[in-house]
Amino acid sequence: MSKPESGERFFELLAARSEPAQSDPAKAPSRLKARVYSALMRHQSASGPLLSVSGCEENGQSLCVFEKAVEVLPVGERIKSLNFCQVCHARIAAEKIENAPIFWPHCPYVQFQNR
Repeated sequence: MSKPESGERFFELLAARSEPAQSDPAKAPSRLKARVYSALMRHQSASGPLLSVSGCEENGQSLCVFEKAVEVLPVGERIKSLNFCQVCHARIAAEKIENAPIFWPHCPYVQFQNR
């Protein structure tokens, strides 16, 4: 079994043994939600290129201000497929500060804040 499959299997087994949450999942700490999202994005980008920002927008996903800037640059799809959240200051703030003061539209880290 390859490493990613064994990791997926571990979480499948863990989920099977877990009981449903009794509380509202939106009440999880915003820092935790940000860290989980960051880890998932790192894992996904490590397994291959992400969908480009142009492709994301074509599929109906809204882009944050930084992704929108990259989308209009005259660069190739390889550059447009990088994990821009990895270098964004919103990620750092969201992972370190509960209810971080970030407000720009379409940023996933803003959506995680418990406001």
